[in-house]
Amino acid sequence: MTEVSEKEFIDKLSDVIGKLASIANTQGSRFMNKWKEYFTSLTQSPHSVRKIRIDKEKFKQDIKYRIELLNNVEACLVDGFYTIKSLLETLYNSYFDSELFKKDFSKKDQLILKYLVAREILGNLVQYNMMDHDSVPTKYNIMARNYLLIKMNGQKDKDILENMKKLKIKNLSLPRIRTIMKEIENEGIISISKKDDTFFYNLKKELKLSPKGKESYNKTLRPLIDWPTQFWRSFYNIRELNVTLDEKTPHRDFLNSILSRSATQGFSAADYVFKNLIKYYEELQEATK
Repeated sequence: MTEVSEKEFIDKLSDVIGKLASIANTQGSRFMNKWKEYFTSLTQSPHSVRKIRIDKEKFKQDIKYRIELLNNVEACLVDGFYTIKSLLETLYNSYFDSELFKKDFSKKDQLILKYLVAREILGNLVQYNMMDHDSVPTKYNIMARNYLLIKMNGQKDKDILENMKKLKIKNLSLPRIRTIMKEIENEGIISISKKDDTFFYNLKKELKLSPKGKESYNKTLRPLIDWPTQFWRSFYNIRELNVTLDEKTPHRDFLNSILSRSATQGFSAADYVFKNLIKYYEELQEATK
């Protein structure tokens, strides 16, 4: 691991914030524009990602400004989570029941899309799914998590339950899993067989849109559905901060313990790092008074 001086770290931190500012500002605006292009007939408004503006020289010299900017970045990290959540809530609580949805997609494609959207977002963002169990109905979440396993080899009811427990979803039992899977079977997505006391699930219908549905999806929904994964994987990545401070750095061990978390990609690690960097610089500021 690279060892850096206090000054070198502040330079690196300002560069990382500059990168995050660029992502937040461009991707946040892109999301809002795509929302307005397609969801204008819906009454819901999305949570938005606030903009980050950085004066790098002031950041390096002024600890008060540094703390203010770190607070803004941390708030922006939280914005990203709630922007994704607001998209999912709008899709499953409003859009999928709207005339807009019914106009753009056939009944067969409407059924597929409810599963496909969950797979594309929750299936790609496991950490997000561990934090949000409420925005997407459980049956779509189950298929998002288990679709590929069911498709390849089939799945037992107990295996699906154990897989869902990894997402920290409470109030899921074997009888509940069986009831939900029966609902999915009734929609023609899976088939169910039973041996002794075990239910076994195989894929009956792949989550593929019709050619017309795929064309409509690419023109309308896809930019919004792709956005969460693209944003999450770029914005919640601060691995450049995975460095070790030299012995001259104040509270070196505390700072190094904070920065070690930046080696892990995702919201939880990034949010932890910035929250604790705020504490670190607040303590330094207090010590100089």
